[in-house]
Amino acid sequence: MMPPEAPANDASASADRPPAASVCAGPAYRILRNRPDFLAAARARRQGTPSMNVQARHRAEGEAAGIRVGFTCSKKVGNAVARNRAKRRLREAARAVIPELGRDGWDYVLIGRAGITADRPFEQLKDDLRHAIRKLHAPGGPRT
Repeated sequence: MMPPEAPANDASASADRPPAASVCAGPAYRILRNRPDFLAAARARRQGTPSMNVQARHRAEGEAAGIRVGFTCSKKVGNAVARNRAKRRLREAARAVIPELGRDGWDYVLIGRAGITADRPFEQLKDDLRHAIRKLHAPGGPRT
């Protein structure tokens, strides 16, 4: 038996119904996965907010193109369930804010905070990220 949202086999029904799988576009950035990229961001600019720390680095000419974002939480945040929840919330905040304020040629690393990242209201979490990115890109920016 087929699930009710699955398209029928005939061609006329497929034109009327969307596919069962999501066809949403991916994020406007790439995900950082390599340790050297995280370490390079750690040596660059940083901005703290109540719910997270944000590290940002302008990449050298000829390095990767586009915006890249990484997410991390230390064991201080809690067990694996708590860390994953905090990272999921950071990913969603980044998905909402980075396309709006992120700059091409920059790496951003979002670091969760113990007891706050997972529990802060989501709108405040996004506002914290907006504030951090604005400060990072302000003339003079935060100290490196």
